[in-house]
Amino acid sequence: MKVSDRLEQRRPQWEELERLCDQLAHTAAPRLSASQALRLGALYRAACADLALAYAYHLPQSTIQYLHRLVGRAHNQLYRSQPLQPRRWAEQLLRHVPRQVFQDRCVQAVFCLFWGLFVLAAFLAYDKRAWPEFAEQVLGAEHIQRIEEMYREPLSEGRGGEENLGMAGFYLYHNTGIGLRCFAWGLLVLPGLLLLITNAITLGATFGYMARPEAIGGEHFFEFVMAHGPFELTAIVLSAGAGLRLGLAWIVPGELSRRASLVQAGQQTMPVMGAAVVLFALAALIEGFVSPSEAPYAVKAGVALGSSLLLAFYFVVLGQPADVQPPTAAPSPALRQELAA
Repeated sequence: MKVSDRLEQRRPQWEELERLCDQLAHTAAPRLSASQALRLGALYRAACADLALAYAYHLPQSTIQYLHRLVGRAHNQLYRSQPLQPRRWAEQLLRHVPRQVFQDRCVQAVFCLFWGLFVLAAFLAYDKRAWPEFAEQVLGAEHIQRIEEMYREPLSEGRGGEENLGMAGFYLYHNTGIGLRCFAWGLLVLPGLLLLITNAITLGATFGYMARPEAIGGEHFFEFVMAHGPFELTAIVLSAGAGLRLGLAWIVPGELSRRASLVQAGQQTMPVMGAAVVLFALAALIEGFVSPSEAPYAVKAGVALGSSLLLAFYFVVLGQPADVQPPTAAPSPALRQELAA
């Protein structure tokens, strides 16, 4: 079959691509269904190949120019910039994101595991009757000595805004690194859970030991960690929950292929990781500017209380309505076929 005849048989696909471009061009905020978006991409790639063939085999200029304009229109529709839509952003941030995060079973499981082990470790490290050497065995004498030496003296600002900003950047780098490790190792499930358990027990034992009356610098320790603690620990939990969802997606894909299951889980983890990134940034700013400051203890306690109430309102109160599907819901048959293709 001649190339010209072959391309002529593809004219219905060109006309379909042209209709999709017309549909997108006449709407200010174009919206396509999943099947239409996939179809647009497939038609665009096929039209690019047809244009290359038309050039290679020196087809009539009218055909080349038509394909060139069609490919250009499709490219502009696929990659055109989207205008900022504050109402849509507000709807996503205040409705869909908290509901999806709150209904995520992996986040719920990680939340219970982390805080359960944290509280248990803190109790065992504080009360020496149940396990007298728990804190020393978990933390080690060197770690305990370093913590006590770090918080032996009262907190003193003694540094300018530039240094505070630099420390905030360091805290953001360090704490986000912990969250990313929990997220990445969660893809293998067991290593991610082990990392989460290790962090929960270590942090809980540190808090429990520093709460002992005989601990050196305990009051200064809690004065420093109180303000930024709620945001930072919640961000770690969200990161581990997102990693666990990805890990389960390829281990237990259900009716989907492993690739399609990972794609679906990746879309579901984006709001979770987005929330975690925001919390890590807020925690770093508080830890860099508020935690080491000479502000009264009551002020820092107020920041911690306000942060906790804000988290509860955002994830629990705003996450309560059930008018969106939970992240564990199965995709529609049409979407399942498209993802598995």
